[in-house]
Amino acid sequence: MAKTYAIIGLGRFGSSLLESLISAGQEVLAIDRDADVIEDYMDKATHAVIADSQDEEALRDLDLPSFDHVIVAIGHNQQASILTTVLLKDIGVKSVVAKAENNLHARILQKIGADQVVRPEYEMAKQLAERLVTPNILNYITLSDDYSLAEVKITNFKFVNKTISDLNIRSEFGLNVIAVKAHDEFIAAPESAYMIRIGDILTVIGESINVKKFENLVSGN
Repeated sequence: MAKTYAIIGLGRFGSSLLESLISAGQEVLAIDRDADVIEDYMDKATHAVIADSQDEEALRDLDLPSFDHVIVAIGHNQQASILTTVLLKDIGVKSVVAKAENNLHARILQKIGADQVVRPEYEMAKQLAERLVTPNILNYITLSDDYSLAEVKITNFKFVNKTISDLNIRSEFGLNVIAVKAHDEFIAAPESAYMIRIGDILTVIGESINVKKFENLVSGN
């Protein structure tokens, strides 16, 4: 079932998010105070309107509390971002996701009530750094300060032709194997008797430090 989203600010982040949500079959209201920008998204968004997000009445007229999520994707204007977030919470929006430019901006957004704060550039840089430092980790998702989910490629022959049970991945590494990509095959929740082959990609979840230890061993580093 599609959810409803409103995106305020159609810069690089906001426009990319809009297109991704639309591609995923979601309903998206695009909001920006620049008429030329809105014109570009009239045919892409479910609805697109010209509005100043620092105008409380304009926000109320859009009935934003009825949306599942409202994303404040305003770019470098931190004052507008902060005021918009305050107004959205004041009018009763239940889920406000706000984009932050830096740590201080993020802390302010959290203190004024943003339900989720994201720093896209920082998070992308962190993921790229993880990939460069640990090349056998193909995808890495930080779930919390301590836990992560990662796709790890098996390139160490010491791990080949052994089952998940043989390797004691859960007891030895504190990780759960939740999926395996084996060439053209995808296996969700693989059985402990699954035989690992070279090139297999294991999706594991657990403490971040253990994910990295596991990656070092399966890559032979």
